[in-house]
Amino acid sequence: MSKNTKVNAAILIIGNEILSGRTQDTNTSTIAIWLNSIGVKVNEVRVIPDDEKKIIVTLNLLRKENNYVFTTGGIGPTHDDITAQSVSKAFGIKYELHEEAFKILEAYYQPGEFNEGRQRMVWMPENAELILNPTSGAPGFSVENVFCLPGVPSIMKSMLGGLKNKIVGGEPILSHTISLRTVESEIANSLTKVQNQNKDVEIGSYPFFHAGKLGVSIVLRSEKQSEIDNCNSQILEFIKEKKIEIVDR
Repeated sequence: MSKNTKVNAAILIIGNEILSGRTQDTNTSTIAIWLNSIGVKVNEVRVIPDDEKKIIVTLNLLRKENNYVFTTGGIGPTHDDITAQSVSKAFGIKYELHEEAFKILEAYYQPGEFNEGRQRMVWMPENAELILNPTSGAPGFSVENVFCLPGVPSIMKSMLGGLKNKIVGGEPILSHTISLRTVESEIANSLTKVQNQNKDVEIGSYPFFHAGKLGVSIVLRSEKQSEIDNCNSQILEFIKEKKIEIVDR
């Protein structure tokens, strides 16, 4: 894949605890920031329950539409951890004990601690490639363009570094933020004009509430710094005309 190719990914968050609101999802942000830094744009994020049929259907759709798919959740030792089995069925391959993963966990645990529940974590799709886990021993795995990571944020984050050589990205996606003391309606028309003149820059506007006052952050994203700079100067021009205050956040 050449550096000029647009490379995209989808993130699939699996877990009833996310949908119930009991657990807050921070993995999306962690994965998206990391992917952007290596030139992979996140096209889509989905959150689905621990439901085999749902996982299979969603995964098969996302892996066809994106260069990469990252899943989090459902690869632990309990009965509702069904991601590995569902991935096997999505690809139509055998679900079996992964010998290398077994050796890793057998060495990780004290004698007698590697019980039946923990042994569930070494069952994976046939010929899956391991994603090593420097935090808690139990590896994740990948099959073709699908990368399956644990749901625990600190563990998941520690495993991303080991994937860098397996992901081929494009140019890193750069960003620049301008925070203003204004409301979106006041800048909407001017911002639309700037966007129309800068098709290679993605412009987002995000309201915020800070120190008791409303404001809007404009975020410019592109692979080229020159495009961002050009866009930035056009925005600063209309800000000056409208006498809008720029604020530090």
